[in-house]
Amino acid sequence: MLKIGISIIVGSLCIGIGVNYFVIPYRLLDGGIIGIGLILNYAFGLKPGFTIILVSIPLYIIAFNYYRSYFYNGIHGLLISSLFIDVFHFVSFWNSGEIPILISALLAGLFIGSGIGIMMANEISTGGTDLLALIVSNITKRNPGIFIFIIDCFVLSIGWFVIPEVTFFYSCIMVLAIDCTTFLFLKKFSMRNG
Repeated sequence: MLKIGISIIVGSLCIGIGVNYFVIPYRLLDGGIIGIGLILNYAFGLKPGFTIILVSIPLYIIAFNYYRSYFYNGIHGLLISSLFIDVFHFVSFWNSGEIPILISALLAGLFIGSGIGIMMANEISTGGTDLLALIVSNITKRNPGIFIFIIDCFVLSIGWFVIPEVTFFYSCIMVLAIDCTTFLFLKKFSMRNG
């Protein structure tokens, strides 16, 4: 229980800082549920963390009915990571553009991917699409990082219409960095436990 609590706090902290310090100042777009929250933030000014919770509700209902352990572990990851994304919003004002956008995209990938990887390695999700990836991974016995990549590509294609093209290119680099970090983290964790 302590290990899960520490994983949620550390993972959420990585995600909250990654989103607010490296992503939002450049209007980059993540994939998955965080990307959906960012799209709605950029388009309508909605708080991304709160939006993530709302969009995740249908998948958490499915998890409650069919994958109860994912629901119980994931609900805490969802609520705390979403809270950290909104609470750490003030961090976005610290990055006034002194970090080049490419470096910011890569560091965002490292921070967010590590946060997601830390939580997913303990079967904790940060929201709907991570939860969906865990469920599909459980059925297919494949690395959830593969399914996260597919979902991320779909969300990025939607984001193409919301953000300027120049940030779209760097968003793709960032999502690739997130997915690679998550994939490698989970692969290393599964080798340690396998």
